[in-house]
Amino acid sequence: MRLFTAVVVALLPCSSIAAKKASTTFDKYHEKFLTSAPLKLDDTSYDVLTTAPRDHGVAVLLTALEARFGCKLCRDFQPEWDVLSKSWARGDKKGATRMLFGTLDFTDGKSTFQKLMLQTAPVLLMFPPTTGPKAKPDGQPIRYDFTQGAQPADQVREWVSRHLPDGPKPQIYRPLNYVRIVTITTVLLGTATFSSVAWPYVLPVIQNRNLWAAISLITILLFTSGHMFNHIRKVPYVAGDGKGGISYFAGGFSNQFGLETQLVAAMYGILAFATIALALKVPRMVDAKSQQMAIFLWGIVMFLQYGFLLSVFRIKNGGYPFYLPPFW
Repeated sequence: MRLFTAVVVALLPCSSIAAKKASTTFDKYHEKFLTSAPLKLDDTSYDVLTTAPRDHGVAVLLTALEARFGCKLCRDFQPEWDVLSKSWARGDKKGATRMLFGTLDFTDGKSTFQKLMLQTAPVLLMFPPTTGPKAKPDGQPIRYDFTQGAQPADQVREWVSRHLPDGPKPQIYRPLNYVRIVTITTVLLGTATFSSVAWPYVLPVIQNRNLWAAISLITILLFTSGHMFNHIRKVPYVAGDGKGGISYFAGGFSNQFGLETQLVAAMYGILAFATIALALKVPRMVDAKSQQMAIFLWGIVMFLQYGFLLSVFRIKNGGYPFYLPPFW
């Protein structure tokens, strides 16, 4: 019993020295963390911060930022990591959470990458405390999953907070993006200036009835001809007819080809222009003979076009009973 007591008494100073050393380590690096978050680590500082015993937690991002490594995910995530680290330093100036954030680039920590046998980057490891009231039983590092790509700082903060004891955690603080503010302000002012100067010239164009009539007509022809059907069904442009030729119209009302849509739109467009000419243009003609000739010509165009349209209906459905000559 006396021997056991002597051993315990002998070990107490060693334990006290280790705890004091761990506490001194946190205080030293926490001062640096407040001024330059995240901590820029190398092999030596990484070992100092992560080696047990430690009465603090530390999250280390092992990354490869140089362009020669071609790590796009590293470069995409680094700004969010900087936001998280700076926000934590700003909200935990007294070190109440006993948490530090550091970055170890491959160029500064080749030995650490080899020791951990890392083949990819980035890798985010969180080392919980091994001593003190906030210690974890095993103290093994916890790895963050980057399978979904670069995550926002808010999501990483939630992950870090889940592995810390209950208590207040610093919120994410994003500094104002002055470049973006200036850019948006300049664009808005430029747009307002251009609109005020160009409005007298643009307004007559916007109020032009013929312009809106043309836009409406084109839109109607586009959608009544089956344009959206082609995009939804991904139909072929044309197909063979089985006899060495090309089939421009697909049989059946639930099938069609890409070129068929264009032909149908052209047919409806010709009929629409013929109707508009007979209704608006022809009545305004002064010469009676020219007016009669225009009526005759546009009438022939409408008759032939309707005949061709009915023949297309017969191609789509062989049982369609109507037709107009010369199309049978």
